[in-house]
Amino acid sequence: MKVSKKEFDRLVKRAIRRIPKEFRQHLENILISVRSRPSREMLEDMGMAPNEPLLGIYSGVPLTEKSLTSPPELSDTIFLFQEPLEEMCETMDELEKEIEITVVHEIAHAVGINEERLADLGYQ
Repeated sequence: MKVSKKEFDRLVKRAIRRIPKEFRQHLENILISVRSRPSREMLEDMGMAPNEPLLGIYSGVPLTEKSLTSPPELSDTIFLFQEPLEEMCETMDELEKEIEITVVHEIAHAVGINEERLADLGYQ
């Protein structure tokens, strides 16, 4: 499936509104950036091969590692990768749901929420 950048941005906004408040509240301090695909450097940093699909990535210092005495130099950012997300979905509803799942997983990385809690909430 393929949608315009404008339509994808609309789906991202809708997906974020569906995220439980427990997660969504953390987005106040995290930027969301949509890119077509991850860069080669991003894949290398993740230890992934160039052809492996990456749907999203959190870039920043996780809340569990932040220090008040040495603030981060860059903003915390969640990167969403439009083309890999589109490639795995067949409908707009699937795409919106997959965006939601990806954002929640990246928020979890940012704030130290474990996989068990994500599974309890239906985000496996």
